[in-house]
Amino acid sequence: MAKATKKQALGRGLSALLKDPNNDIQSVQDKGADKVIGNIIELDIDFIEVNPFQPRSNFSEESLRELASSIKELGIIQPITVRKLGFNKYQLVSGERRYRASKLLNLETIPAYIRIANDQESLEMALVENIQRQDLDPIEIALSYQRLIDEINLTQEQMSERVGKKRSTITNYLRLLKLDPIIQTGMRDGFISMGHGRALIGIEDQTIQLDIYEKVLSNELSVRDTENLIRNYNETNEVKVAPKTVKTSIPSYIKEGIGSFSEYFGHKIDVKVSKNGKGKITIPFHSEEDFKRIKKLVEGDK
Repeated sequence: MAKATKKQALGRGLSALLKDPNNDIQSVQDKGADKVIGNIIELDIDFIEVNPFQPRSNFSEESLRELASSIKELGIIQPITVRKLGFNKYQLVSGERRYRASKLLNLETIPAYIRIANDQESLEMALVENIQRQDLDPIEIALSYQRLIDEINLTQEQMSERVGKKRSTITNYLRLLKLDPIIQTGMRDGFISMGHGRALIGIEDQTIQLDIYEKVLSNELSVRDTENLIRNYNETNEVKVAPKTVKTSIPSYIKEGIGSFSEYFGHKIDVKVSKNGKGKITIPFHSEEDFKRIKKLVEGDK
């Protein structure tokens, strides 16, 4: 706990400097800016407002409570990032989960990394930081990429450099936004994977997309099954799910004896059993000599 207390004590003197209206810093050229901008300050949490550009909209209450418990025990290990809007007024750039968890704990201050940034820079920083998260769903990532294109005017090549992703990866995410909104919601909620979504993009008609999507859910189709279903539709214009093969469990007496058969014939023996208990044993051979070897084994037992 001593470690956490030390962590919370960062920037106490600088914090006092910021509360002096005579030293209000608005740009990097202002006196004392070098002591504040780019430094970690212990900032009053009430001076901070959430970022309207925050691309992430879903925050799990359970995960926030878990984070709050961790902060209570260890303190805030990684400071949030804010941009200065005015005297005692700041806006979140990144770290909203840490900010929300700290509010749950009714903390008065929070360690913050201070930046001066305009709205466009703030949006870009928030979007790029958000894309790097590990717990985002594919649609959240795709929407962040699209906002970088629409609002920051970045090309896919520029985005590739900013976020450290291949251009083809960015393209694959953006294509997900062509899916029907219902399918996008299904992906966000974890009903289907990005692989399913990429397969469904191959269908331009969103009515057919939804028809296939419903069959994917009702039949619990894998990505490969979904790809086969779409391939079949493109060939026949008919959405038809192949019936699943019902596998009959092999009785224990066969499982126990099959090893002896395989060892005796020198090959892996295949056994199939029907529901009524009848079955078939298949003995493979790889050449004429192998067949004669097996024949000799059988004849020797007569």
